[in-house]
Amino acid sequence: MAKRVLPPRTTGLFADGASEAKPVAAAYRANIDGGSRGNPGPAAYGVVIRDAKGDIVAKLKKYIGRMTNNVAEYYGLIAALDYMQSQGIRALRIESDSELLVKQMRGQYKVRSPELQPLFERARKMSQALESFRIDHVYREQNREADALANEAMDEVEGGSAKSAKAAVAAPTPAKSETRAPVGEVRKIRARFRSGVLYLLEDVDLPDGVEVDVLLRLLPPKS
Repeated sequence: MAKRVLPPRTTGLFADGASEAKPVAAAYRANIDGGSRGNPGPAAYGVVIRDAKGDIVAKLKKYIGRMTNNVAEYYGLIAALDYMQSQGIRALRIESDSELLVKQMRGQYKVRSPELQPLFERARKMSQALESFRIDHVYREQNREADALANEAMDEVEGGSAKSAKAAVAAPTPAKSETRAPVGEVRKIRARFRSGVLYLLEDVDLPDGVEVDVLLRLLPPKS
């Protein structure tokens, strides 16, 4: 019987018929946190973003008005994802001390809250656009920097409100006609739409619960 000779085993790029694996981009890490004083109450988020080497490249914080803790957590997640998109970063690992948010994003918990559903859908869509996305639960002690940023954002607003109230008490009370804003007053404010969120490009100091009408006029792109 003739002896069967096997072909030599290749060691090149396509050895054993397998195609070359694409290198996976090194992941950035974002610690996110959202807080509310009152739940619902004055709320803000904080985000600390590190590059693949572990160096901090961005710190984000923003007061978002009267919200719940869970809503604020989702705002922090969306802010981190929005930063990744704006910087062209394709791999991200999220760390959050919110077990609810983490398990909802992993599909382990259903999103039953009507106020969280649109935020969840937006965050999921943005995360799916990345080449690599991972979200992990960490203890609060491991998330102190993001928590501190969220509290700073709330302190800055509450501190400003306290100063305004103190000045109002010290100043003489003006006539009612001077304090009441005209009904239907119109202010022109620039805004930018990104990933399903309309971001105001200037600070607007409005009381909680106020309702406004928004008139959209598309502007030509900057040359």
